Amino acid sequence: MGIEIGGLLGLVILVLDVYAIVRIVGSATSTASKVLWVVLILVLPVIGFLIWLLAGPSKPSYA
Repeated sequence: MGIEIGGLLGLVILVLDVYAIVRIVGSATSTASKVLWVVLILVLPVIGFLIWLLAGPSKPSYA
């Protein structure tokens, strides 16, 4: 049962990280800032997402 829960948790983290990266790429911030956020999320998926969630989200430039 532990593998199923771990796999589901991994899938949830993957979906949240992809969501964050899409929001980062669509934001109006500078390219350097976008690269730093994406690298942070790719290197530290859970902690990077939480930091982005607290400090990073802004309105996307296409909205």
